Amino acid sequence: MLQLRLKRDSWDEHTSIPRFREDCERYAQRSRLPEGITVQPANIAGLRAEWILPSQAEPSIATPTLGGKAPVIFYIHGGGFVSGSCSDHRAQVAKFVSGTGLAALQFEYRLAPEHPYPAALEDSLAAYRTLLAEGVAASQIVFAGESAGGGLTLALLLLLRDQGMPLPAAAVALSPLTDFKFTGESHRSRARVCLSPPGMNAVCARYYVADYDPGLPYISPLYGDLHGLPALLLYVGDDETLRDDSVRFTDKAQAAGVDVTLRVGKGMVHCYPLLPGFIPESKVAMAEICDFIRLRTGATEA
Repeated sequence: MLQLRLKRDSWDEHTSIPRFREDCERYAQRSRLPEGITVQPANIAGLRAEWILPSQAEPSIATPTLGGKAPVIFYIHGGGFVSGSCSDHRAQVAKFVSGTGLAALQFEYRLAPEHPYPAALEDSLAAYRTLLAEGVAASQIVFAGESAGGGLTLALLLLLRDQGMPLPAAAVALSPLTDFKFTGESHRSRARVCLSPPGMNAVCARYYVADYDPGLPYISPLYGDLHGLPALLLYVGDDETLRDDSVRFTDKAQAAGVDVTLRVGKGMVHCYPLLPGFIPESKVAMAEICDFIRLRTGATEA
């Protein structure tokens, strides 16, 4: 999740996760939804969820009326696998809805340390299965996620392919965490300029990975066989430690024949397309992302 702070407090085993979650909720209250956006609470696969709808959208499958005809953005939130909710990501997801004119579904997967891997992946799979069962065609769905949610988006694609399930039309990942071994050079070269608190990655990894091998592809998609994935669009800031998670994943995906596009924002930070629209780089990035989503779902021009 995007966090902008002038002071970067270091993380360690004493860092309070409940307090971090409270901070995320408090920061989110400062954000306003774009005009014309409505929010409809939902329950999907037993998980708290919500539909974020543009003004012209029909009601969601909760009624149900989508029937597979309307494209859907399936959003997987970030937060280091230890935080994240519908309320603290609502304004971010609304940017995609406002820019595309399409409905978005977001949901709350179980969080670490209370629920380490594979809880988040299992919940994401269950939510996607339910969406398909409600009649929404895979060809009308685009995955999107940021940070930990971006990595989870890519891990879910690998799981779906391996299980022989229908893959979505495409996926967008913003600053995805793809390597829980943290072997990328940027984890060292960008440490001083990255806005993420020092030690945060290590703490989140310890809570989420727990006793599993951090190199498992469903934990760290970078180490997976990437063939057969749908079209991908990745964004990452050049001034963040996760830069090489995207660069190396893109290189490997391209070698496997995947249609993948990577944008590395010079001087940009973690999840920079989600920055306010008055920042030129953010505005351009979000416009490209929304065009990509509409193109891949065959949606008409907004």
